[in-house]
Amino acid sequence: MRRSWALAALLVAGCGAKASPPAAQPPNTATVEQGELSALVSLPGILAYRAAADGAPHSAINHARGTYTKLPGEGDKVACGDVLYRVDDRPVRLICGTVPLYRSLHNGDKGKDVRELNRSLGLTGRVFTSKTRRKLRGGAATVLPGTARIAKVTATLGAPARPGAPVLQATSDTLEVQASLEPTQREDVKPGDAAQITLPDNTVVQGTVRRLGKIAKTSEQDTSASIPVAIRLAEPAQARGLDRAPVQVNVKTVGVKDALSVPVTALVGRAGGGVAVEVVRAGGRRALVAVELGLFDTTDARVQVEGEIHAGDRVVVPTL
Repeated sequence: MRRSWALAALLVAGCGAKASPPAAQPPNTATVEQGELSALVSLPGILAYRAAADGAPHSAINHARGTYTKLPGEGDKVACGDVLYRVDDRPVRLICGTVPLYRSLHNGDKGKDVRELNRSLGLTGRVFTSKTRRKLRGGAATVLPGTARIAKVTATLGAPARPGAPVLQATSDTLEVQASLEPTQREDVKPGDAAQITLPDNTVVQGTVRRLGKIAKTSEQDTSASIPVAIRLAEPAQARGLDRAPVQVNVKTVGVKDALSVPVTALVGRAGGGVAVEVVRAGGRRALVAVELGLFDTTDARVQVEGEIHAGDRVVVPTL
């Protein structure tokens, strides 16, 4: 709301006792602050189950020989160490880890791959033992990063199971937001930045930027390059049942590390153009000070200013 800066003269009656002027009300003020200001980067996103760095699901590779006799269905969840599918009715168990199965294991074998196998089977240690073999119960295994949610089954029930062939695609069972940055925004957004996600019902939930892709990519529908962004939800249960739902994302970034700022409501227009703030000086004297504007911090409703003002000054703001 624009305020008038013309000062009215106080008229006093000339005869008799002088009337007492009304007591002046102190102005409502806010402090000029110095420090970090944030900016918002707005992105369209989609809710999806957490997958690989590029957003694609992980592939499970078969290592057993025989015939597929049982396969999971899309949407099924399989925990580490549980049976993922069967070949010749023998179980193929899910091993959670990062090391692919690259060798035949025997008693006494050691390594990171053995440790991941033992951990998934509820055992400890880096050594393949008779306990490990008994836990496998004569079956085989395949490796995925963690508990799996089946996204797509590529094998066919009753078809030959060939070592090295993909069986299915899977994601984690945790929802996240997948979004895309324009290459020019790459330096603005960083892992760890806070984010607000607006769900389809207009509920706003909190999140954190988890990962940024290192390579810009294009899609078949859009030839412009973009950088994939994964955003972790603070409370994934708040988005339960919204797989593939579109959302709006606002990422809070560090726009300016050290700046003077005032509330946006402290700004007033100047005659002839430009903006100013009204500074309350010593003794209650007020001065209209011209300022240049910088970054608008929409999160805290503040704006960067430059002019003849200092941190700690008080500026007039409208009374709430």
